[in-house]
Amino acid sequence: MQIEPHQRIYVCFFLFAVSMGAMLSRLPDLQDALQISKSELGLTLIGAAIGALVSLTFSSPLVARLGARTTAFLTVLGTSALLALVPWMNAAPLVFGLLFFEGLLAGALEINLNVELDRIEAQIGRSVMNRAHGFWSLGFFVTALTSAFIRQAGISMQLHLALTFVFVLVVGALVILGMRNTPARYQAEHTEAGHIALPTVGLLPLCIIGFAAFLVEGAGIDWSAIYMRDIFHSEPFIGGLGLTLFTFFMAITRLFADPFVDRFGSRSVAAVLLVVSAIGICAVWLAPNPHVALMGFALMGGGCSAVYPLAISAAAQRVDRAAHLNVAALGQISFVVFFLAPPLLGFVAEHIGIRTSYLVCLPVVLSALVCVRALLPRPGLVAA
Repeated sequence: MQIEPHQRIYVCFFLFAVSMGAMLSRLPDLQDALQISKSELGLTLIGAAIGALVSLTFSSPLVARLGARTTAFLTVLGTSALLALVPWMNAAPLVFGLLFFEGLLAGALEINLNVELDRIEAQIGRSVMNRAHGFWSLGFFVTALTSAFIRQAGISMQLHLALTFVFVLVVGALVILGMRNTPARYQAEHTEAGHIALPTVGLLPLCIIGFAAFLVEGAGIDWSAIYMRDIFHSEPFIGGLGLTLFTFFMAITRLFADPFVDRFGSRSVAAVLLVVSAIGICAVWLAPNPHVALMGFALMGGGCSAVYPLAISAAAQRVDRAAHLNVAALGQISFVVFFLAPPLLGFVAEHIGIRTSYLVCLPVVLSALVCVRALLPRPGLVAA
């Protein structure tokens, strides 16, 4: 079977999301096993954020030296292996250490796959970035749905993540073996790409938009299962539906948003999606029963889906400095926010309740709504 280069990247994104989603779906079980509070769980999960920030800042030269295929082997399979070891740790500091190294690999994975996608786009003459990130969302949906049944069946966290690793190992090895390093774009690549890319004043509105999208995404993916357990005492299957609906609507919206962007423009689409996110947040906050909460998670997933890709597209087309610097600055901030959302919301949940903690997202979403004019009015292509 012939697999195109960009399709191999799709699979890598999908497998990474499957590995991470399987672990995140078992957070209630991990919390119980470690016998820690929500805020302590959040601080434990911050290890991945620290590792990702270090990697995003310094790993570019190593990624370039190793090449796309070797880096994909190390990062796609390595992250899955480390996450499979998490349930075997009997103390929160050990989990923190594992997640730090997982974050190192995740940051390198993010650089490798996105750079390779950019080169593939130049080679085939069309955009594939948005759909690739759609496969990331699709991976979270598939594993959320699967995990809901697995938890309901009473399968242990250790066996669940071990089976996930075996799946990633087999499929990943078969797909990555056939990867070839795509030639770099004709233009000389910037040697400073591995350094810190600080946001400029002009980029700050896009950073706020990216911040909002990833904060909502982190809130939905990381805490929905614990929310359903603590607020409504839901059984594992119903509790897992929050994550399932969130990731399903996120994936569907991201995969099919481009025609609406082409017709109505980035600003209009982003504004509608941010309003949908705000409605979803309020529904989760005020939910009188599990059905309303599940609807809220679905709206949050659809609402945050395409906002970040639209911000990336606008950043890449700014003319104040090289595109790679603007995209890197936005990517570093947004990617790390995705990992920082768990400890932030965990801290708030511990002190004022997990229901109210979702309100933390609302001011950020409203701020992003004010910043939508920084987006492109009607872009031809959405890059990521």
